[in-house]
Amino acid sequence: MNLNQLYYFKTIARLEHFRLAAEKLNISQPSLSTAMANLEEELSVVLFEKDGRNIKLTNSGKIFLKYVENSLAVLEEGIEKVTNIKKSSIAIAYVFPLSTEYIPKLIKNFMNTGKEVEFSLKQELTSEIMNGIKNLKYDLGFCSKVESEKDIVFEPVIEQEIVLIVHKNHLLAKKKEVNLKNIEGYDFITYIKDSGLGQFLNHIFKNNKINPKIKFECENEQEIAGLVSQDFGIAVVGKTPLLEHTDLVQIKIKDLKEKRYIYLAYLKNKPLKPHIRKFIEYVKKNFIFV
Repeated sequence: MNLNQLYYFKTIARLEHFRLAAEKLNISQPSLSTAMANLEEELSVVLFEKDGRNIKLTNSGKIFLKYVENSLAVLEEGIEKVTNIKKSSIAIAYVFPLSTEYIPKLIKNFMNTGKEVEFSLKQELTSEIMNGIKNLKYDLGFCSKVESEKDIVFEPVIEQEIVLIVHKNHLLAKKKEVNLKNIEGYDFITYIKDSGLGQFLNHIFKNNKINPKIKFECENEQEIAGLVSQDFGIAVVGKTPLLEHTDLVQIKIKDLKEKRYIYLAYLKNKPLKPHIRKFIEYVKKNFIFV
């Protein structure tokens, strides 16, 4: 038994005529008759009987029709819902600093403008976001800029402050500002090299001839803050709301010239659906500094 047979049966039952049903279904009458004969054989019942020049349902056919109509109605409703969600959905991946406040607030505020859009969300590293966008897993990404990705558009949407974090009892904890050179000589906790911020800081250290004593490499600010809170070392991190819920000391780096941006990323040559284009425009109008 297949789906076509059920649609054929429903159509014949409504029209009570094989020729008219075949014309409506755009198939040959012999093919339609064969499909119904196979269905009756599989069910081991007779579904139709002759009624003059027309046909009508048998008692078994009438019982079966109710279940076929109910089943097809449920199936069609499911197809409609899935199709509508797909048409108005946005798959987004984002880096860790945006997970607690920026992304939830952004989506809530966008939906408060009256836009009915379904979102699927995933926190990833920048490298994973790049792969996901290119493989069409994600429509949009919020991440670091990757210069080598020429097929992806990067729109700066967030300027992120970079700060030094230390344990409250650390020797540097009483300072309000430090220079980059001040971090040398202390055990240092940083990002893994594959992350966007890891590459950003490596670039800064190289340009300023800084050689930190790296003891740990972590994926995100939560892991780094946990180690700093246990006094395993100091760290230079992107400022995130997470830090406000710790007793770590945040110190400004006064000679840091480079600006850190988080970008909205998407495929350059992929046609954008209207609801995705509207979301991009909304994000760009709400550039923030964190």
